[in-house]
Amino acid sequence: MKGSNGAGGRERVIRFALFAMASISIFSVLLILLFIFKESLPAIRSQGFTLLTTNWSPNVSDPSAGSYGMLAFLNGTILTTLGGMALGAPLGVGTAVFIIQIAPERIEGILRRGIEMLAGIPSVIIGWFGLTLLVPYIARVTGTSGYGILAASIVLAVMVLPTVVVLSMEALKSLPHELEEASLAMGATRWQTIRHALLPAARRGILVAVILGMGRAIGETMAVQMVVGNARQLAFSLTERTSTLTSRIITDMGESTGVFRSALFAQGLVLLLLVMLLILGVKLVSRDKKVK
Repeated sequence: MKGSNGAGGRERVIRFALFAMASISIFSVLLILLFIFKESLPAIRSQGFTLLTTNWSPNVSDPSAGSYGMLAFLNGTILTTLGGMALGAPLGVGTAVFIIQIAPERIEGILRRGIEMLAGIPSVIIGWFGLTLLVPYIARVTGTSGYGILAASIVLAVMVLPTVVVLSMEALKSLPHELEEASLAMGATRWQTIRHALLPAARRGILVAVILGMGRAIGETMAVQMVVGNARQLAFSLTERTSTLTSRIITDMGESTGVFRSALFAQGLVLLLLVMLLILGVKLVSRDKKVK
């Protein structure tokens, strides 16, 4: 009986410790959200709807006299993220399909290690690669400065590849082998099996991979800052210089005070809301459908 009571007591202690750790994690996220919202309030009160314009004219000496419209930077964030996913998502899913279904065992091992190495490269290194090689190349081809949405999109495509590839591979590996065997037994070719059987069956997991990759792209700062141009303007072309919310925050936070600083926190709040919407999208996509 004593041994049984002792085991039950240890189990309760472990359960309480795990509950406390989970509660701390949730409480920390709520504190971050409340802190950012609190710091954003001065800008929201003083600027109002002008925060959603393209007029960005900060006044360092008198922050309350400046204008802090973030629409151009929100536009840059959305365009670079969508551009990065338009390039990175098909490449990532195609790589996952090749590794799981087509590649010989030796090639599969090499590709897996390459993806793992890519995931471990610091973002500043990828940004430096984009700055020294990609931007000059785009400048020669297009006759522009080379900075802009196109360069940032290519850099983000490289950065989201590990997320999309790994999660897509897991989605494909989770499929029952009987699905592939049944398709091949009915006379379908390997490509027909991949296209009409495996990819539709893994669609939910692949969508989750793409959405999580998008969350990775939205929050990227240093690599994007190095190639996007950091211009305070609304971009309508792939080769126009612009800024994103993250690059503007890291560029201006050091010299900001008062309402200027609060406006940067408001940009952070918008970023946080965008990421929360993506997380909600993951939950909606990944939840099981009820059988009627």
